[in-house]
Amino acid sequence: MWSFFARDPVKDFAYELLPDSQEKSGIWTLHRGKRKTNGEPVSVFVYEVTQGTEQQTQLAKAAFKRMKTLRHPNILAYVDGLETEKSLYLVTEQVTPLAVHLKAQAEKGGSGELEVSWGLHQIVKALSFLVNDCHLLHNNLGVWSVFVDRAGEWKLGGLDHVVPEQGDPTGVSLPAPKAVYPEMEKYDPPEMPNSSGEKWAGEVWRLGCLIWEVFNGPLPRTSSLRSLGKIPKALVPHYCELVGANPRARPNPARFLQNSRAPGGFLSNSFVESNLFLEEIQIKEPAEKQQFFQDLSDNLDSFPEDFCKHKVLPQLLTAFEFGNAGAVVLTPLFKVGKFLSAEEYQQKIIPVIVKMFSSTDRAMRIRLLQQMEQFIQYLNEAAVNSQIFPHVVHGFTDTNPAIREQTVKSMLLLAPKLNETNLNQELMRHFARLQARDEQGPIRCNTTVCLGKIASYLNAGTRQRVLISAFSRATKDPFPASRSAGVLGFAATHNYYSVTEIAARILPTLCAITIDPDKSVRDQAFKAIKSFLTKLETVSEDPTKLADIEKDVASCAQAAGASSSWAGWAVTGMSSLTSKLIRNAPGTEGGAAAEGSGPDNDTSPTSATDEAPAPGRVITVDLFDSCNIVGLTTDSFEMRVEIDAAEPEVGRSSSSTAVKKQSSDWSSSGWDADDSWSNEKEGQGQSSAGEEGWGNDWGEEDTDTTLTNSTLPLPEGVRLASDYNWDSSNAAIGTGQNDLFASVSQRNTASTAATTVRTEGGKKTEGQQIELVLIRYERWVCKAELSKKKREERRKELEAKRAERKAAKGPLKLGARKLD
Repeated sequence: MWSFFARDPVKDFAYELLPDSQEKSGIWTLHRGKRKTNGEPVSVFVYEVTQGTEQQTQLAKAAFKRMKTLRHPNILAYVDGLETEKSLYLVTEQVTPLAVHLKAQAEKGGSGELEVSWGLHQIVKALSFLVNDCHLLHNNLGVWSVFVDRAGEWKLGGLDHVVPEQGDPTGVSLPAPKAVYPEMEKYDPPEMPNSSGEKWAGEVWRLGCLIWEVFNGPLPRTSSLRSLGKIPKALVPHYCELVGANPRARPNPARFLQNSRAPGGFLSNSFVESNLFLEEIQIKEPAEKQQFFQDLSDNLDSFPEDFCKHKVLPQLLTAFEFGNAGAVVLTPLFKVGKFLSAEEYQQKIIPVIVKMFSSTDRAMRIRLLQQMEQFIQYLNEAAVNSQIFPHVVHGFTDTNPAIREQTVKSMLLLAPKLNETNLNQELMRHFARLQARDEQGPIRCNTTVCLGKIASYLNAGTRQRVLISAFSRATKDPFPASRSAGVLGFAATHNYYSVTEIAARILPTLCAITIDPDKSVRDQAFKAIKSFLTKLETVSEDPTKLADIEKDVASCAQAAGASSSWAGWAVTGMSSLTSKLIRNAPGTEGGAAAEGSGPDNDTSPTSATDEAPAPGRVITVDLFDSCNIVGLTTDSFEMRVEIDAAEPEVGRSSSSTAVKKQSSDWSSSGWDADDSWSNEKEGQGQSSAGEEGWGNDWGEEDTDTTLTNSTLPLPEGVRLASDYNWDSSNAAIGTGQNDLFASVSQRNTASTAATTVRTEGGKKTEGQQIELVLIRYERWVCKAELSKKKREERRKELEAKRAERKAAKGPLKLGARKLD
């Protein structure tokens, strides 16, 4: 015998109800629910047939039918439904009753007028759709029939009493609301149901009741409508039209909407306008979209948080993904991102940001770099190293100085997330090139500053190979701020140097800066020298402290800013270094300009803009205090050495140095060297042969010009240039007593051909320059005479061969045929 068992349709339903989530909404019970397959949140309206009356069941089934057939953006969206003998299940988008929403907002300080204005706009628009387009009457408009979704948008529901204007053609009539709920009578208009007024007269009367309850709470009695309460003044005239005693004077919902949106009306504001634009954004022109997103950024601060998250954000993502909106969406996108949780940010924002970094649009690249601080904490290391950093490094070689500047600054945020290869090899290679070759002094300066800040993330080998060479080179930069950055870089990274490096490499470099033309550089140099000397004295007094002082030399990466307190002045100095406005007018010497950039001549920082700066101007940002933004001219600088005839002594030439503003000619200053820092060994100044890619350019820190070693014995008959009498008026003409070139031919070239020496700081005295001229002249004379002698010998050899061939052939005979 076969037996059949009927399956329970409720168990097979695709949605489940969440416990303890029910709220009463008319004849329905509202539950929070979710889809079983993916957990999507929904709302489920449940009506129990067994617990309701026949009239209520009739209303529930009518509402079930209307929800399936009515589709409008401002009407509660139908998702699914289930009808059984015992109950009705109506599944809609996730919503909250308006009464519950207003109560929650009141606890937070009350709903703003912007939110209410857009909500009323949506309800009136839905009512206009029913009345004017569908020719239906709602008959149940009130706070209980309005719901609010996650974005804060109001939806019209409660379709239990919806009927056609001309009556139901089937002859079925639904009971009036007051027949089911006696307390609803206070919402009925004062005229009789069969009066000669417009069909929508009762609908707009109930709209007036809704407006009163939104601002003043539950309506106690019909007569309370005369008291305006908290209704905004801009809305009062239009509200009075809705609740007027004459039904014929009440406006159509469409006309009420039009009047309220007139200039100065309650529905005329930026929030409503932004929402209307977003609803029609797909049909807007590209220029209109660009302007809208630019204005949206300023308005977002006053918009409700839920609206920004669930309405604006999806439109921004869509505009970038499919609308080619470009960089203009970045600012509002990051503003909205502040409202998201970390998980939501990872899911919605990060994929778009990663894709943006691959864009070739310069405006987008520079805005991403400028606003990296807002999203860097959400980026994981894998995405940074594989998808973001390879695109960011292109900014180091960009022709636009502003992009190079922002790229350098962004390394402060990216460095903690970079892997070993990208940080210690790729990034250092680009930093070396920028510091050596970039024509913009502020960029070279900020490269040095950034290197000092990320030093804690470098491995011990890279720090030992790079820091001293990089900061030493910075102290020779023609740009005064770069020299100061080099000095401060030494002090800020003091804990990464051994005492041997301090004594043999750092202090000699700092001592050379004590005669810098710029006083602020000299002051920083003296402070650094005193600090390093204090460190050496400590070890000298107590050698057992050596291990403690050098504990960080070979340590791994640590938190930035872990410097000891004694070098706190260095970090402070670096923070304000590039915050000064340094301007050199044409024809002004750099030394004077540098003096003007001291602490007594600081200027107010200028404000940053979102627009990409023009190529002729660099926006320099202090990498240690991003609030200070400085504009610097793009003219490059060149070091020139002027010899003072009154001070020919060695070591005095540095004081006569002047930094002058020149064109972009770096050949004479030696800054067009290889893009590398050397790994010079202590005391030798030689590069490590095993470090490929770090050339010898940084190893030769003093100068690339060599002089004759003045400590070697001079050839017989040769005097120093300083021994000559340079006053030609007192010299005996025609005699060789004081003749500069009289003893040139008597010099022994072999003894001085291969001897070279450097002077301290690479500066040549006047006498040494003359001596160098003599040596080069003698070598030139010798080479010229040797070449002349060889040419003469070769000529005689060729003439002899020609004569020999001519004699061997003899005279030619007439008629004889010359054989080949």
